[in-house]
Amino acid sequence: MKISFLVLALLAGATPLLAQDATPPLVPDTHSETILDTLIKAGPVMIPLVLLSIFSVMLVIVYLMTIRRGAVVSSGYMATADALLRKRDYLGLLAVSNRHGEAIARVVQKILDFTTKNPNADLQQVREIAETEGTRVAASLNNRVIYLADIGMIAPLLGLLGTVFGIIHSFGALGRSDLGATRYVALSSGISQALVNTAAGLAIGIPAMMFYAFFRGRAQRLISDLEAATTHVLALLSLQYGKRTERTPVLIEDEL
Repeated sequence: MKISFLVLALLAGATPLLAQDATPPLVPDTHSETILDTLIKAGPVMIPLVLLSIFSVMLVIVYLMTIRRGAVVSSGYMATADALLRKRDYLGLLAVSNRHGEAIARVVQKILDFTTKNPNADLQQVREIAETEGTRVAASLNNRVIYLADIGMIAPLLGLLGTVFGIIHSFGALGRSDLGATRYVALSSGISQALVNTAAGLAIGIPAMMFYAFFRGRAQRLISDLEAATTHVLALLSLQYGKRTERTPVLIEDEL
């Protein structure tokens, strides 16, 4: 009986200790920090990175609406231009070109304006005007798309700059002996700042380069369509000039 009472007493005394050991330790909540807080703590380099991200998104939206076939060559305008050229209605074609905003309409408008102001111009000179205007439109498309490539190159470099700042901060804290144990906290904060800047630069640069490749291919296809449409217009005009070897008066003047 004495042994039984002794065992019960030992179990009763050990119960609070077992209950205390079974209680899980309190773990600090490491997920309470939001993404915005992380970006703010990443340093001043995040400001231009955020601006670049906003600018790149705006460029993508604008390019989706403007770099398309309807803005360069439209089937409706080409059908109207073909009919008016075959009817030798150059004044009507000039009026239609002034109302349309397609790139091919601007090329045709330049051609008709040149022939109106230079009644003795031959077909070769008209062809040169068309090629010059087409080259200008092609250069405008390529120059607009190149902005995404610039962002794709600048953003990772800014991220690398923020990474360098974070590493400098980390090694500066590691070398200070007056901070004591808190220097390891400062070290981890600097490393976190470096990694966040690197990730932000790559997260902006990679999509920018992908969209640049996409819009560059679309721009090249549209330039090819513009060249084909310009060649078609010049072919119809060459039929009107005929096979005369002498410099022929402009057809618009003939119509008048």
